[in-house]
Amino acid sequence: MTIQESTTARPAGRPRSEKAEKAIIEATLDLIAEGMGVSELSIEAIASRAGVGKTTIYRRWSNKEDLVVDALATLRAPLPPLLQESVRDDLIVLLEVIRKEAGESRGRCVMNIAMSEADRYPRLMERFMKRAVEPRKLAMRGTLERGVASGELRPDLDVDLAMAMLSGTMMHHTKWAPAGDLPADLPERIVDAVIAGIGPQS
Repeated sequence: MTIQESTTARPAGRPRSEKAEKAIIEATLDLIAEGMGVSELSIEAIASRAGVGKTTIYRRWSNKEDLVVDALATLRAPLPPLLQESVRDDLIVLLEVIRKEAGESRGRCVMNIAMSEADRYPRLMERFMKRAVEPRKLAMRGTLERGVASGELRPDLDVDLAMAMLSGTMMHHTKWAPAGDLPADLPERIVDAVIAGIGPQS
């Protein structure tokens, strides 16, 4: 084989690697969505569903917990950039992420099943929370603290309580609202209702 043949042949393997990784992640999520809890999930079952060998999985993940953490994390979209011009607008952006995810029926099902085993797999859930949830909490906290500093929100604001009011109200709708997509204006309505109470007092 010539040097030119060698260098042009290498990239061809990369798409196959990415394809296998995606297949493994999707197989993991599919099996959980079908009702297989984390305790029942096995590398063998995932490999069979993904159409790969177990060694292909173990080359990427050292154990089932690592794989499940990565699979669950794919259900959480990256946060969009915040303009940091208006606290109200940035809070709406943060809640809109949750609203869109609520429309993903498979994602909701997977998270419900996985979270039901949080007591049995505390380390797994701790790692998932740190990777996928903490960045969102930090973004919301930073937005609220910026609002206090700028005078857009009341100076004596209980930031933790405000975070619970905003995210908790949205989560209530994702769990208990009638079936179907949540209203497009829901994040805006929630933010406006909460700001009416935590905004600067006239």
